[in-house]
Amino acid sequence: MRCAIYPGTFDPITLGHIDMVKRAAPLCDKLIVGVARSTPKNVWFSPEERVELVRDAFRELSSVEVKTFEGLLVDFAKACGAGFIVRGVRAFSDFEYELQMALINRKLAPDVETLFLMPAEEYGYVSSSRVREIAALNGDVRRYVTPKTYQALLEKIQARHETRDTPRRSAAGG
Repeated sequence: MRCAIYPGTFDPITLGHIDMVKRAAPLCDKLIVGVARSTPKNVWFSPEERVELVRDAFRELSSVEVKTFEGLLVDFAKACGAGFIVRGVRAFSDFEYELQMALINRKLAPDVETLFLMPAEEYGYVSSSRVREIAALNGDVRRYVTPKTYQALLEKIQARHETRDTPRRSAAGG
């Protein structure tokens, strides 16, 4: 069985991510979307929330499985029996970073190959960080995410506003 990993933080999952999975899924028997538990990125959603949103996006694709992982991606790939890692490349700057990661991963695990795919043109500029930025500034991000993810973003923004607007009380009770 040909198994592949499509890793990311998916904070949040975008239509660009979904496009990549739909492109990669026919190339293998099983595609595991690997949601990174820990990340140096400033994430809005917990690993559990991200997994839920990713699972919802792929509920109709029987060959797609969603799992969390920690540690080295190549170790996760080996543990899953994956022969290759799928990475999306939107621009030349992505390619430079992804090439370095692929070469390092090849040294760490020569039997795990990296496959680069390009997204559809309409998603070539979409990223989770841009979606969060637009959403945080009350911009409309519905064209970039699923309805469930859009609702989750609205709830996160509302919670952030409530936290920020809650008056702080001093230790003296004032």
